[in-house]
Amino acid sequence: MKRAEFDKFAEEYRALHRKNIACTGETPEYFAEYKMKDLRGIVNATPSISETGHFLDFGAGIGSSVSFFRKYFPNAHLTCVDVSKTCLEIAASNSGTLAEYVVFNGICLPFADNSFEAVYASCVFHHIPPTEHVHLLQELKRVLKVNGVIMLYEHNPLNILSVRAVNSCPFDENAILISANTMRAHFKSAGYLLTSVSYRVFFPRLFSFFRWMEHWLTWLPLGAQYYIVASKTPPQKEMDICK
Repeated sequence: MKRAEFDKFAEEYRALHRKNIACTGETPEYFAEYKMKDLRGIVNATPSISETGHFLDFGAGIGSSVSFFRKYFPNAHLTCVDVSKTCLEIAASNSGTLAEYVVFNGICLPFADNSFEAVYASCVFHHIPPTEHVHLLQELKRVLKVNGVIMLYEHNPLNILSVRAVNSCPFDENAILISANTMRAHFKSAGYLLTSVSYRVFFPRLFSFFRWMEHWLTWLPLGAQYYIVASKTPPQKEMDICK
């Protein structure tokens, strides 16, 4: 999806998203919060990450995750980056000083090397042409601190409800769903040390009484979404096309 398309849907994004996920019985806030809860768990399990350090929300959109990030990381510094200035303006108006908002040109991140403890991207890469994935993952690796981690969430193309939701959503009209195996290969090509692939969201609200089981189902590739956690390897000489 190009910047103009994001700008076009910026004002109505939340309403469209809410309508699109109605079949799950949940709200956009439910999906935004569990991602931040997962990020909290990842940070807890990674002693090298300072919870008071700098975090990057890549493809932050209208800032749906900001308030939940602040709930789980009250003392951290958060930077939200997106190609859409309009989306970021909406995010800033909703969340104020809870984060810093930076427009991204889609190619090179405007940050110094080793700037962030952790990076997260919430269902962003299916909007990005696959040919650009490796470069952008390399850019995210560049701005990560050594031993920093990235958490990347995506819709699972093996899940029928996810495919239906994406196909019926106006702002997903040019989206290309990515399998976990394909995204894993992109991480490998970008030079990351892969640590895990986990599947999430197995039960809609109607069957929420089964959700206690999800902790033991993260290996099963049928969840509506998945996330990959990867870490930055020690410094090595590599070509940086953004310098």
